[in-house]
Amino acid sequence: MMDDIHAPTVSSGPVAGGYTNGVPKEQLSLQELIAEKDRVEAELKALGQVLDSHGVNMNTGLTTFDGFPRSDIDVPQKTVRTTRARIIRLKNDYKDLISRIEKGLHEHHARLAEQAQNNPMAASQAQAGQSTPPAALEAPFAKVNSVISGSPADEAGLKVGDNITKFGWVDWTNHERLGRVAEAVSQNEGIPITVKALRPSNSGSPAETVQMQLTPRGNWGGRGLLGCHLLPL
Repeated sequence: MMDDIHAPTVSSGPVAGGYTNGVPKEQLSLQELIAEKDRVEAELKALGQVLDSHGVNMNTGLTTFDGFPRSDIDVPQKTVRTTRARIIRLKNDYKDLISRIEKGLHEHHARLAEQAQNNPMAASQAQAGQSTPPAALEAPFAKVNSVISGSPADEAGLKVGDNITKFGWVDWTNHERLGRVAEAVSQNEGIPITVKALRPSNSGSPAETVQMQLTPRGNWGGRGLLGCHLLPL
């Protein structure tokens, strides 16, 4: 029924409290954290589609200027507010998961480096047996082809030639020819999205990792919500 529109489409799981199946996130392995990240991404996508299906987003006003419920929104305000609150909690959980995953990856590499110094043969065998995809989380999937001056992308610091490795919860494993980037943009109008990219160096040195907050908005004076063009890699 309309009173609980997200129940049939969104998988359950109390992430907001910081637990997965009763296990604190501090005790989860790196692989479990990555699996939980994927689950949160799926729920965020489902919740965003719920809002989209009813013609609202995170910033849509639910009342008229004089305080009455809008007649053109055929969904209970309580449902919209509940769904929005869940999205906000999940986004906070997602940031925490990403932070823990990045910390776990650093520790993983540090252990491999220490093993390589102490026992090169054993370290090589251990690394060969690992299925953890640390580099995969940072693999670029899109290249910035153009950025319009004064656009949200320009103000965030995005540059032509940047290779996008993360766009909110979108990465190389799930971008679907950039289709999910478009979903993330439409679902987060007016809300900052964390974007990570590899920025090529003109001096021939290794590419620099940059991170920025990009806020999609439609009132910047140009077409689209970003003001940039991305090409899939």
